[in-house]
Amino acid sequence: MKNILITGQPGAGKTTIIKRLCIIFKEFNPVGFITSDIIEDENKVGFEVANLFGDSRVFAHTKLKGKVSVGKYKVDLRAFDDFLEKTFSKEKKTGLYVIDEIGRIECASKKFLKLIPELLDSSKPVIAAIADKGTGLISEVKKREDVALFEITEQNRDLRIKELTMVVRDLLLD
Repeated sequence: MKNILITGQPGAGKTTIIKRLCIIFKEFNPVGFITSDIIEDENKVGFEVANLFGDSRVFAHTKLKGKVSVGKYKVDLRAFDDFLEKTFSKEKKTGLYVIDEIGRIECASKKFLKLIPELLDSSKPVIAAIADKGTGLISEVKKREDVALFEITEQNRDLRIKELTMVVRDLLLD
């Protein structure tokens, strides 16, 4: 097992844990991205991705124009694919990949669908948040023999951070 999947209900703390692990293991030059909600008037209206170099893009929003929709969100596949290209082309010296998250909106991208198995198959560990439910890539990734699945709840979040820190440290120092 060299890949870690973090799952749980929205708001359980998956992104928080991934951000913490990026800080804890920053000397391994993690490469990847963090997804955050775009909130307007107390309503979620979209999602932004930010890589660990500081670049960010809105890649799904209720007000975007586009052919691809996931739920109420229009997805800007060109912006997301361009973002993935820029993020993962800089990773020569990384020891760790970070993906937040493998979800339905991200899976609308063919580039993303190709990238995830490549990263999971690489020699470097992957830490990824993954949707609680889903078909296609989401269910395929969870069935892989080289992944360990950690479920996060608001109650176990702090304990899981400690546990995941130990697991990731062991993977990186192996």
